[in-house]
Amino acid sequence: MPTNSHPLFGGIEGGGTKFVCAVGTGPNDIRAEVRFPTTTPEETMSQAVEFFKQQEENFGKLASIGFACFGPLDPHPDSPTYGYILPTPKPGWTNANVVGMVRSAFDIPIAFDTDVNGAALGEWKWGKGQGLNTFIYLTIGTGIGGGVFVEGKLLHGLLHPELGHIPLPHDRTKDPFDGVCPFHGDCFEGLATGVSIEKRWGQRSATLPPEHPAWDLEVEYISHALTAYSYTLSPQRIILGGGVGQLPHMLPRIQQRTQQLINGYIKSPAILENIETYIVNPGLGNLSGVLGAIALGRQALSKN
Repeated sequence: MPTNSHPLFGGIEGGGTKFVCAVGTGPNDIRAEVRFPTTTPEETMSQAVEFFKQQEENFGKLASIGFACFGPLDPHPDSPTYGYILPTPKPGWTNANVVGMVRSAFDIPIAFDTDVNGAALGEWKWGKGQGLNTFIYLTIGTGIGGGVFVEGKLLHGLLHPELGHIPLPHDRTKDPFDGVCPFHGDCFEGLATGVSIEKRWGQRSATLPPEHPAWDLEVEYISHALTAYSYTLSPQRIILGGGVGQLPHMLPRIQQRTQQLINGYIKSPAILENIETYIVNPGLGNLSGVLGAIALGRQALSKN
């Protein structure tokens, strides 16, 4: 079996639609990567375990594994349900002990956090969060979630931030759509995900041209949310990811509308003069999640 002169890390980006697993040390050193659909916890996690076992045969023993997963989940190591998926709309995943399934196969440190907190950590280490001590990573796609990095560390609190479930102004004259969130109806996630766009307009967001009125609504909802985060968390930067969040025609409109909504209240050049560097797309592109998982693995090793 090969041995490593430098530690090698495993990363799991666990999404509600697909899992991405990788082995490496960072953006310039990904030795292997695999993607597969999210099915049952047992089948999905066994695929992840088998991938890492194969890579250990190829490259040597892993030093640690970082697991950045969809939620809600329990990220607190001292909790009896640490490593579990909490009640979730994803069928079959409620109360799944996903960290336990990994730990039963590997006697190494395993870090566990939300997919968006992982992405935030990856952006802090290698992307658009470098040099900052307080920022937000927000993803807008099939769902909406946010990772919050505050004063040099990931924010957890009671469980973990749920930036996708804040209430937003909802003008039912302009938008009579009820929303898709099974818990809240017309929260941010209920109104502005790719799923809500498809249900509201009867076609997938990828098929809608930039001039379609769907995007006026989307800009309004996203900008109201970013304004609220700017007031409550005072981030030095907001990184906007996800399939919807990274559409090229959206970013300039979101920057402009957020600046209008703040209306000069936050007296910082970052917003008053440099909004294009305050609200940005990820530096790691679509790899923020899996690289963030590797960054979690690196962090787990440093704590042991």
